[in-house]
Amino acid sequence: MAHHQVLIVGGGTAGITVAARLRNADSSLDIAIIEPSDKHYYQPLWTLVGGGVFEPEESGREEADLIPYGVQWIKDRVDSFDPNTNSLTTRESGTITYDYLIVAPGIQINWDQVKGLKESVGKDGVCSNYSIDTVASTWKFVRELKQGVALFTQPAGAVKCGGAPQKICYLAEDHFRRSGVRDQIEVIFTLAGPRLFAVDRYREVLEKVAQRKGVEPRFRHNLVEIRSASKEAIYRHMDTDEEIVIKYDMIHVTPPMSAPDFVSSSELAGEGGWVDVDKHTLQHTRFANVYALGDASSLPTSKTGAAIRKQAPVLVANLLAAMKHQPAPASYDGYTSCPVVTGYDSLVLAEFDYSGQPAETFPFDQAKERFSMFMLKKFGLPALYWHGMLRGRV
Repeated sequence: MAHHQVLIVGGGTAGITVAARLRNADSSLDIAIIEPSDKHYYQPLWTLVGGGVFEPEESGREEADLIPYGVQWIKDRVDSFDPNTNSLTTRESGTITYDYLIVAPGIQINWDQVKGLKESVGKDGVCSNYSIDTVASTWKFVRELKQGVALFTQPAGAVKCGGAPQKICYLAEDHFRRSGVRDQIEVIFTLAGPRLFAVDRYREVLEKVAQRKGVEPRFRHNLVEIRSASKEAIYRHMDTDEEIVIKYDMIHVTPPMSAPDFVSSSELAGEGGWVDVDKHTLQHTRFANVYALGDASSLPTSKTGAAIRKQAPVLVANLLAAMKHQPAPASYDGYTSCPVVTGYDSLVLAEFDYSGQPAETFPFDQAKERFSMFMLKKFGLPALYWHGMLRGRV
């Protein structure tokens, strides 16, 4: 039976970043990462792929090139956890034990929770930015639409980056306008929630963006079915349970998401199925040698890579202290960032903490749409990600 001092579940943004930071801090640590995928994708780029700015393959790298030197890659899938015996079970490698466990497997896309979506996505005007297999279809259908209804959705519950569903809507609207067909297209943004953005400072700006662009928001609409043959989207109203049918010519779907099943069905899960950790120390609330960060954790903030960038150094500092039987020295304040693209040359860089207070990086009003911030997302943040964050440097 294999054993590792530190075992990390997930070789995505969170897992790689934490592994790199741990190795940088102490190269003698025995660390292993369990990750089944050969490719790693910088998913924040998929908004721009869907908008035709980048090709899908430009968002990917080989997983083997990202695993930090000296860290063992276990190319496998986790089936179950047994935190009472400090062990987990994988599909191919069997049981693996650990001294410390870090759970960071990311978020699960639940395509089948919208009836008809799994069968239709990528075809007949149905597209989604939320998979490398379907993101190219978004640009195809945006580009081909010359008239009719362009529909965009945001489901109930947590999704990757709460502002992301709006981004592709604004990019598509900008494309329609630049292509001279905007007057022939009705743009509708439906969302299960009651408002466009959680933080008032940025919500007020985005409401004006939607109004200026003629994007019609429809609140409390939760997509439950796609009828691709008749091009109908079926919603349930979140307050009245009324069925609502909207005809479309193209629809971009943000699918429902959750913690992975092997997490939500385990003893590590808390409310909602997420890994139950203290929101400041990132240590599990019941198992002291277990930590979690990123999308699968219970941390009550937006699920973004930017949040992971701030969570990772906190987790590493607290884990290294725990190894020395010292109290946790670091605390995560809930910082996250959501660069909300509002067109091909504009972006609102939302940054805030647990309390919803702005936690902005730059010495100017980030609630204002700026070309410079769009360029930051297009070129600056990917470089920061590949060469800084995943190397444990920033």
